[in-house]
Amino acid sequence: MKLYMPTKVLFERGCVRAHGAELQVLGSKAMIVTGKHSSRINGSLADVEAVLTENGQPYVIFDEIEENPSVETVARAAQIAVAEKVDFFVAIGGGSPMDASKAISILCRHPEAIAEAEKHLYDKTPMDGYPIAAVPTTSGTGSEVTPYAILTLHSRHTKQSIAQHLFAQVAFVDAGYLRTSSYANMVSTCVDALAHLIESYLNTNANELNRMYSAEGLRVWGAVKEALLPELAKAADGSMTLADETLDAFMRASVIAGIAITHTGTSIPHGLSYPVTYEMGVPHGKAVGYFLPGFLRAYENREDVARVMELLGFDGLDAFCSYLEQLIGRPQVAQELWEHDVELLMSNPAKLKNYPYEMTTEILRNFL
Repeated sequence: MKLYMPTKVLFERGCVRAHGAELQVLGSKAMIVTGKHSSRINGSLADVEAVLTENGQPYVIFDEIEENPSVETVARAAQIAVAEKVDFFVAIGGGSPMDASKAISILCRHPEAIAEAEKHLYDKTPMDGYPIAAVPTTSGTGSEVTPYAILTLHSRHTKQSIAQHLFAQVAFVDAGYLRTSSYANMVSTCVDALAHLIESYLNTNANELNRMYSAEGLRVWGAVKEALLPELAKAADGSMTLADETLDAFMRASVIAGIAITHTGTSIPHGLSYPVTYEMGVPHGKAVGYFLPGFLRAYENREDVARVMELLGFDGLDAFCSYLEQLIGRPQVAQELWEHDVELLMSNPAKLKNYPYEMTTEILRNFL
């Protein structure tokens, strides 16, 4: 057994401006990797720009990261980074910018790989990257503390984790950036973190050391779960009305969940979610959530499932499923896509190996 989590985590309101020296030591010129809108609205981009300016570090902004970023996008960003002589990256946003920044950093460090980015990113021959600072603005993916990067593969009509692994050097975790999130996005990202915690606890790679993370994350998430229900958290205009202490708790659970899956990887619900997101446009966390009830019903060690329910504060699995349906509704997946999804998962040894029991097509079909 081993534990390894090299990312320095700074968790407090205003941490970007309070700890600007952490960026100073990463390099001489930055590329800020983000999306078009949210980082400008929630203030995270302004905070990073202010610190880089104060540090005297020039920077360029690549703000074309789409939801579920593609290999093509990261290759284009890497070309710009090479031309601009960038030597470190600041990722701002949810999982998409943070995952993308890892791939961009690797390609920038190895410019000869850009022309065949998909080939090299998915080859197991190790490649290093330039330093990364992560500024998460959602409470879901935990990418700020994981080495993983999930990219869209248009060539295969799905999403897949790249073979290369790269940790951020430092993560600036400020739950205040969640304040401008929509309710729908908050729910999706929180359910993603919930899935990370469940899939890491019920995992082939789970042990008494790394279960400290998933167990604590489940406890933290469960303590504030009622506050996420729409009648309490959703405003008439679709905005989100959670209290500051609740936002802190969900962000903390997300970071803990990221550390948990760093040690175990994700499992079957994540594997099933990728075609649903690609083909139907269902947000990632919501798509993963569709498969949690089936996963928990099929899991052979019922004592472990009961322990997960206890940590989350549910009386049993039926109560959990009812709660989850209030958040994300019932899954609506076309039969043809579902059959294709099952076939893909059954041919995915990376996800199947993280499930500690035999999985068959018949069992998997009952997940939906």
